[in-house]
Amino acid sequence: MGGAKGSRTQRHGQSESVLDGVALALPALMRAGKISRRAARIGFDWPDARSVLPKIAEEISEVEAELDGSASSAALEEEVGDLLFVAANLARKLDVEPETALRRATAKFERRFRALERLAKQQGIGHDLEALEALWRQIKAAENRG
Repeated sequence: MGGAKGSRTQRHGQSESVLDGVALALPALMRAGKISRRAARIGFDWPDARSVLPKIAEEISEVEAELDGSASSAALEEEVGDLLFVAANLARKLDVEPETALRRATAKFERRFRALERLAKQQGIGHDLEALEALWRQIKAAENRG
């Protein structure tokens, strides 16, 4: 190399990767999207968004299998992580920003849950899951109508 220092990966004896340079400090969903976009550069990708859905179903099955088995917290974390990674890929394929989508979904849940709490208190409903679910459906229906 005649005095040239080479790239950081070459200096450390590693081959260069399309994944090099994706910051570890990024929010997890954002990093997942960037990593999968980089992998797609060399053709490691689903052809379209619909083709990601079977992989999501597979990951859900793997979570279910862990729940049916010994279900160590480490194994569950791994399987849920795989599910979230594939969900981030689906968002990428749909050109949806996953951080924004999750923020909005969380805000929607919070709004509905606060309404649920108010109604449950007004109606004297405690920890009755069936009654709470009925209120939840009522709140969702009212939002969808309005």
